[in-house]
Amino acid sequence: MKDTISLEVTEAHAGMRLDRWFKLYYPHIPHAMLQKHLRKGLIRVEGKKAEASARLETGQEVRIPTFLAESQVSNPAPAKPRQASEHLLSAIPKWVIHKDKDILALNKPSGIAVQGGSGVKDSIDGLLDALRFGSEERPKLVHRIDKDTSGILLLARHAKAARELTEAFRHKETRKLYWALVAGMPERREGEIHLSLSKGGPAGREKVSVDAKDGKKAVTLFRVVEALGKKLAWVELEPVTGRTHQLRVHMAAIGHPIIGDGKYGGKGAFIEGMKLDGKLHLHARSLELPERGLSLTAPLTGHMKASWKLLGFDER
Repeated sequence: MKDTISLEVTEAHAGMRLDRWFKLYYPHIPHAMLQKHLRKGLIRVEGKKAEASARLETGQEVRIPTFLAESQVSNPAPAKPRQASEHLLSAIPKWVIHKDKDILALNKPSGIAVQGGSGVKDSIDGLLDALRFGSEERPKLVHRIDKDTSGILLLARHAKAARELTEAFRHKETRKLYWALVAGMPERREGEIHLSLSKGGPAGREKVSVDAKDGKKAVTLFRVVEALGKKLAWVELEPVTGRTHQLRVHMAAIGHPIIGDGKYGGKGAFIEGMKLDGKLHLHARSLELPERGLSLTAPLTGHMKASWKLLGFDER
């Protein structure tokens, strides 16, 4: 008898977290037990140890111990076709800022989630069929930005490009710059923020906090582009590491929360007497892929464009 069996990730489950995918096949196995097997390396993706939060790709091989595979295996029904609202389908052409045989780059609006899920009405994930643009394969998500963050989002147009882009992000072979509007004026016009971060809280309501003892290393570079006295500043942010909510937590931690970020900045993220939209003012402005000689820029849109105009800042 074999020690392990292999299951291949289907296109219907591309982009799904490993733990959620596992739950489809083995709903009787507790999450704690899954975590235990993952830590021991008994469950592997493409022959490598993986975390429960790892996102799966079409065609990947998940190897599972036989003693798990032979116990009460469920046969999941094919995923239902994802649906997208008509207003989003008609807006898609306006979002595209780059398209070649390998890559599709969108200027994602604020308020649209990247990954679908419970309670999520509209998402990029739900638009993948509409983003084929004649390709035989559905495009694949290779990285993510927050629902309330606007700006550049890359998608791979086929499996090979997905593997290459995923590796590029993993090995930091990309350079991402964000624009943000923050409360107050930093003491230094440019600098580095070194504050380790950890994530906690119940599922769906997780929150990231500074944790010098047990947190993971997180580094952000910042530069003030322009300021409006000491009330607020337009800053350029470069995440050297890629922790969840890193830019938001780091700016709040140094006393200059991003405008509209009530989750991490509280009342300090809202400036009285100014007619600024209350939404998060964070935009993925540019992304470079040196290995491909590609440099992408996403213009400001929506509430951020309106704020820049109101404040007299020159988007250049």
